[in-house]
Amino acid sequence: MKKFLALLLTLVMALSLVACGSSGEENTGDTTDDSTTEETGGGAADVKIGLICVHDINSGYDAAHIEGLTTACEELGITANADDPANSQVIFRYNIPEDETCYDAAVDLAEEGCNIIFSDSYGHQMYMQQAATDYPDVTFVACTGDLAANSGLDNYKNIFPYTYESRYVSGVVAGMKLKELMDAGTVTDPYVGYVGAFPYAEVVCGYTAFLLGIQSQVPEAHMDVQYTNSWYDPVAEGEAANALMARGCVIIGQHADSTGAPSAVQAQKDAGSVVYSVGYNIDMLSVAPTAALTSAQNNWSVLYRDTLEKFINGEEIPVDFAVGASEDAVMISKLGPECAEGTQEAVDAAWAGIKDGSLKVFDTSKFTCQPSTDGSYQVDADGHVTSAFGLDSDGDYVNDTGEAIVDGAFQESVLRSAPYFSLRIDGITELNNN
Repeated sequence: MKKFLALLLTLVMALSLVACGSSGEENTGDTTDDSTTEETGGGAADVKIGLICVHDINSGYDAAHIEGLTTACEELGITANADDPANSQVIFRYNIPEDETCYDAAVDLAEEGCNIIFSDSYGHQMYMQQAATDYPDVTFVACTGDLAANSGLDNYKNIFPYTYESRYVSGVVAGMKLKELMDAGTVTDPYVGYVGAFPYAEVVCGYTAFLLGIQSQVPEAHMDVQYTNSWYDPVAEGEAANALMARGCVIIGQHADSTGAPSAVQAQKDAGSVVYSVGYNIDMLSVAPTAALTSAQNNWSVLYRDTLEKFINGEEIPVDFAVGASEDAVMISKLGPECAEGTQEAVDAAWAGIKDGSLKVFDTSKFTCQPSTDGSYQVDADGHVTSAFGLDSDGDYVNDTGEAIVDGAFQESVLRSAPYFSLRIDGITELNNN
């Protein structure tokens, strides 16, 4: 009966979210909302956890979640053994698509005794909300989502790291290499490419931070973005990288979950092209040993550990939870062998600035935008953003509430945990945002 009712709810919610593929921004609330729930603590031995993954260990993004949860469990004394389910307090569900299958997986996990269930993909969230409605005694956490604050449910949460910080620092790495190539006369056009999954705020936020990191070293750098319309498609990601390199891009960043783009860059480099890669989620040196400069990474163990610790102790779990470099929740991978001289020092300085607040990733003096056509932000005569809304209060996919500009910088992941920076800054061209 619950599944039948949930199917009806799915149809209603699907109609309200029909446009999410074009904007990725949902009706959300403020992270500062005090709407939280007090869990019943019972100690680590009484916890049973479910993790719903959109792919499996072969996807860098899912691998980061699996490793993050496993590490958090080890730190808290929770048994997590994917190879021995009978002796594990964690149940893993792999290759769960962003459809009704997610609801079914969440229900199955609840019926199997899980008292806290996580999902790792943006499109899982509406189905997690359905399950949270049907199982009020189970806590559901969408690890990338923006519906929890306005759901009216005490047992539904969202968590996400400050990924834009690691994107910026990985951009500093790319910028150092680009400057080296330009100083040597090897490259004359500071042209960068980016393979993006979808034109969602999460992706837009990341590639904007990446370019701003590059521009901290090469102010005239510009970037094209090619979307794959898939989180994980090695072939499409490789083809997108090849298309960008064919246009003249010399460094390829990515917000996609496979090794397709770095592998394509390495192949072009081996063929004699001057090209480099900046990856995401995992160290890409195994597939791009000389082309990979670094990867932006999330340390999901921090978010899992803090959430589980509160759950175990019976403490309040915030409806939105986001942390970054200051809590070691984001990082970059080992620097590649062909990084420019002085890169480590530039990286250390960037991290220090982010942590002490002297470096604002989205400092509005560092970028310009064309005037808004929908009223979601305002610019001055020079194109610098003076005011911008961060949230969409009425579900029309236009941000209309929550001032995001504070002290001359866009405050990302403060009004809610999931990214909402969706400004299109000058210097970035989306090639196929339809």
